[in-house]
Amino acid sequence: MSARAYTFGPTFDEMLHPDKMPAAKRKAALAAKARGDELSPDLIWDITWRGADGRIRARILPKALTGIDANIVLLHGHDFPTGAHKVGATYSCAMERQLKGDITPGVHTLVWPSTGNYGIGGAWIGPRMGYASTVILPEEMSAERFERIERYGAKVIKTAGCESNVKEIFDACKEISKQGEIRVLNQFEEMANYRFHWHVTGNSAVQAVQEFAAEGKVGPRLAAFVSAMGSAGTIAAGDRCKQLSRDCRVVGLEPVQCPTLFSNGYGGHDIQGIGDKHVTWIHNVTNMDALVCVDDIECKLALQVLTDPVGHAYLGKHLGISQEDLDFFASHLGISGVCNILGAIKTAKHFGLTAQDTLVTVATDGFDRYPSVMAQMTAAYGPLSEMESHARVRQILHKQKTDFVQEGTMFDRSRWHQLKYYTWVEQQGKTVGELEAMRSQDFWLSEQAKVAEMDVAQKAARGF
Repeated sequence: MSARAYTFGPTFDEMLHPDKMPAAKRKAALAAKARGDELSPDLIWDITWRGADGRIRARILPKALTGIDANIVLLHGHDFPTGAHKVGATYSCAMERQLKGDITPGVHTLVWPSTGNYGIGGAWIGPRMGYASTVILPEEMSAERFERIERYGAKVIKTAGCESNVKEIFDACKEISKQGEIRVLNQFEEMANYRFHWHVTGNSAVQAVQEFAAEGKVGPRLAAFVSAMGSAGTIAAGDRCKQLSRDCRVVGLEPVQCPTLFSNGYGGHDIQGIGDKHVTWIHNVTNMDALVCVDDIECKLALQVLTDPVGHAYLGKHLGISQEDLDFFASHLGISGVCNILGAIKTAKHFGLTAQDTLVTVATDGFDRYPSVMAQMTAAYGPLSEMESHARVRQILHKQKTDFVQEGTMFDRSRWHQLKYYTWVEQQGKTVGELEAMRSQDFWLSEQAKVAEMDVAQKAARGF
């Protein structure tokens, strides 16, 4: 294959502040989005948390739903290209590799190991930047995920298992790496993933709270950033929130069914998009203030209420939830988004947060990935009724328990950090010296500083 011209997109700072993007590029992106052209390369310039109106894509959850006094601000990724915010991480990983000269369009095939939305993001970004792409994904993921990957023009390799089977993905990466000009962009170790969320998602989270607080809609104190860990990209936003708000805690979530950090546990789970049974390389665990476990069945039961017409009828009639909110839930929530909401409720209850406190969490994708999963729920539990909707809201949301909460003592942070050894040193070729360097926050500060370096390099490379 002959090399093709490089495609460049926005810098980290332009993704945070889209008004800084070249006006023609931003205009073309918004035009492509308006006409529904999901395959347009112009949409690379819509990788941002801010919409066409300039506001951050975020929503305040009604307290009648959450059952707590504290405010929950939900950043929602459904309006990113591909329908999930992970496209920002895939773009950043590809762009950094391209700037370093490690990948060339028309020469290299990019491989995207994933348990969900990162693979979908890679399937979209790779071809839009001129790269053949292959996604490696567990076979038990939703049918909608596989359909979308193929629609975007990427190949798929299915590995055994479910969300928790990440080692099988890594093994497949090793095998495919033996074949020609292959480059594996492993989200679990690519620091560009961390940098995108630290700078773009983290600053956006803080700005969303500031904007809502200025309008008198939420309490002014940013008390926590709460996120399921997955690749540990999204939770990197918590590092930035903590730097900008002294009251902010970083709270990580994992499934009760697979409590890896909580108790060195293992098992399968179905909170799609958050792979487990290992601690990711890019996770700054020594800066995490608490760990909370959430039940995957509760996430799916609650999602059914929030997206089903019968559930909507109950929420509107008995809780006074607005039609606007109901329409939002029906399109902008997925399993991991509900997981994050439940985790935020548990966090607020555990720490005794008040109406002056605001928590930020993320709905990573939308409902379009989960109709098949909801069909499975109906088959297993029967059609949803008003009485069942009431019971689920009461038990899962309003009476969410504060069990499975572990605060981050020095001992626990060290234990979480040392769990990286088994995956990354024993299996993936990292050194003990590299692992030990990560204990210090100086390491993470140095990685954060590379945001500015990458932005300078990209502007020089693209010439505008």
